[in-house]
Amino acid sequence: MRRAHGDSPRPLVMVRRIPVGRGPEHVVADGPGHVLTGLQDGRVLRVATAAPYAAQLVGSTGARPLGLAPLPDGRVLVCDAERGLLRLSRAGAVEVLVDRVGGEPLRLCSNVDVGGDGTVYFTSSSTRYRLAHWRSDLVEHTASGRLMRLAPGSSEPEVLSDGLEFANGVVVAADGAWLLVAETGARRLVRHWLSGPSAGTTDVLLDDLPGYPDNLTRGPGGTLWVALAAPANPLVEVTRRAPLGVRRAAGAAALAVRVRPPRTVRLLGLGPDGGVRHDLRRTGPGCRMITSAAETGECLVLGSLTASHLTVCELPDHGGGGHAG
Repeated sequence: MRRAHGDSPRPLVMVRRIPVGRGPEHVVADGPGHVLTGLQDGRVLRVATAAPYAAQLVGSTGARPLGLAPLPDGRVLVCDAERGLLRLSRAGAVEVLVDRVGGEPLRLCSNVDVGGDGTVYFTSSSTRYRLAHWRSDLVEHTASGRLMRLAPGSSEPEVLSDGLEFANGVVVAADGAWLLVAETGARRLVRHWLSGPSAGTTDVLLDDLPGYPDNLTRGPGGTLWVALAAPANPLVEVTRRAPLGVRRAAGAAALAVRVRPPRTVRLLGLGPDGGVRHDLRRTGPGCRMITSAAETGECLVLGSLTASHLTVCELPDHGGGGHAG
């Protein structure tokens, strides 16, 4: 297990903003110079990252799309926070793949990736709270997140790991040997082994992150991009260790008190061993609640739960910044 330090993050250079609509929470590359993103109003868009920045409607879930994964045949997998794991046809028709797990409704379906054999891996962040109440789940520390697998041709998902602290982003390693899950509440990245002598087990790849990890993506060169939605909050960290009654009271208070996240962007780019290749940071306007980063062409494209635009940034060289030890 490694611990993230990030003593000397490098500046993140922003290039432009692309207006798309409210809440492009997840971005994922869809061919060079294009990304997919889902909006608060239910639309899923394919957006060009160069002029004229055209946005094409892929389809609409009618609810709240979060994690996305393009398929080789042009269809798109969607984790919808309200409807479950969906698949959009090339014509935009919605097919529900999973909306129940073990007979219970799938709540807060969060992120998805696909293995080389077509197996679908996806997360749910909470069995207690819906997306609008995500702050309560983090503060209360429900640890009810799950990692699941849907085999090709199957309609019944298998739970690979549960008890996760707000399971969020998921990404399969380039060689398919393992996958990585962001535990937002625990500020760590856990690795679930898919093959080899450790198959079926889970360990911690990177711990003590400087913020709360959200979505994960893998770049063409193998870099694993981790978006930290906000810096670690000392009050939240203390509350999460308090007795259950205190945590539940704090969770209820979190519904009534809306605290805006600080204006900070923090991205980590990891190598396959968990070493930090890049530690990037920026503060100021347009830097609030960055929840995803996708590498496409010669740029990084950032998504946000709260913004109404995508942010295009320069892709750093491989000199990197920060370290893990």
